[in-house]
Amino acid sequence: MNPVTTSRAGQVLILAQLDGFANSVRPRAIERFLRERGHQVQLVDTNCLARASGTPGTLGRMLPASPRPARLAMYANDVASKVLTRRWSFGRRHLSYHVLRADHRLRRRVLADLLDLDEYDLVICETPYDAGVLTTGTSAVTLYDCPTPWADEVFCEGRLTRRQHDRFRRWETRLLEEVEHLSYHWETYGRYAVSQYGVSGANILRLNWGCTPAAEPARFADPPRVVYLGSLSGQFIDLRLLARLAARYPHLDVYGGPPPDPSLGLRYRGYASSDVLKEYQFGLITCTGDLMRQEGFSAKHLHYLAHGLPVLVPAWRRHLDLLRGSVPYTEENFTAVIDELSDEAAWRSVSDMAYRQAERLDWNRTLEPLEDLLAGSTARTPRTAGRRRRRHEARSSALAPARTPPGRAVRRRG
Repeated sequence: MNPVTTSRAGQVLILAQLDGFANSVRPRAIERFLRERGHQVQLVDTNCLARASGTPGTLGRMLPASPRPARLAMYANDVASKVLTRRWSFGRRHLSYHVLRADHRLRRRVLADLLDLDEYDLVICETPYDAGVLTTGTSAVTLYDCPTPWADEVFCEGRLTRRQHDRFRRWETRLLEEVEHLSYHWETYGRYAVSQYGVSGANILRLNWGCTPAAEPARFADPPRVVYLGSLSGQFIDLRLLARLAARYPHLDVYGGPPPDPSLGLRYRGYASSDVLKEYQFGLITCTGDLMRQEGFSAKHLHYLAHGLPVLVPAWRRHLDLLRGSVPYTEENFTAVIDELSDEAAWRSVSDMAYRQAERLDWNRTLEPLEDLLAGSTARTPRTAGRRRRRHEARSSALAPARTPPGRAVRRRG
């Protein structure tokens, strides 16, 4: 698809926490999409907002960013989180709520002080941690592009008590209603927020995850090889299910990180880019069976489709009609499902379906609603370019543009 420029270039700010892996994929895709259409885009990495430097292994990574009270409080809260909620099971379950709420309040305050949102036509926030800044009041059009329903995500990870979960969900619901525009990384999460959170949905727009279809889809091979490529952290991944499936099928390789416990017996191949997918015939999704995962999706799913791989998905995952080329499985019939597609003609039929689905989910299609948002924002009272430039220069030392770490592989939650 050829980019189409708008009548007036818009000024766009994207706030994201970039990890160099798949959590960086969507912000980068949005940045590219808008730049190709003539808009000016500033992508800001807030991952180390409390630290003097975002560079791993440096002294600045261990020091606070500023002596100002809010930044120092953020730093102290960050340290408390690492000490009290990372490895101490009681602290993880009972104290995470307080750490997360404090971090959210402080980020809202710090970002509102560092950024003049009125400089922009459109402000997009890609992380729940920073979404509070969208409610501070601005003439810009604002979009909270939410990865997943946050309260339920945190609860399923064992980081909230039930009482805290109820409080967190009520607070998140108010935030979701307050933001001007709301989207989710996959449309079924929006439906989930309406049915489970009780949000009105009046401000929700569809802005699905996308992909870049490979120039050449994968080819058939016998025996078919299965690949898991993605994050190996988080309870929702269900590593034990992955291990049991690997024990059942000898041609299953695992890529991603952090490195899994050797006792799981996985055929772990380390980190790899998505280019490795062309060597396989099936992509694999594993996840827990909680309601949010049943209603959700996995970003790796689209990576697999982009290479024409039929995607093996737990049978409890719903809405697979939105992801043609998916092949449901249970733990008991896993090998039988693969055997049914071990004939080249049968495999090719599903592979072609997967690739056609990827073409329909090309980033250039899924991100089109952003053009409508910008069309509305640029119709508002024009702002002075000189004023915008002077304010940007005054703040450039406080928030540096995001940089792309070289040679990093794809990894994402989910």
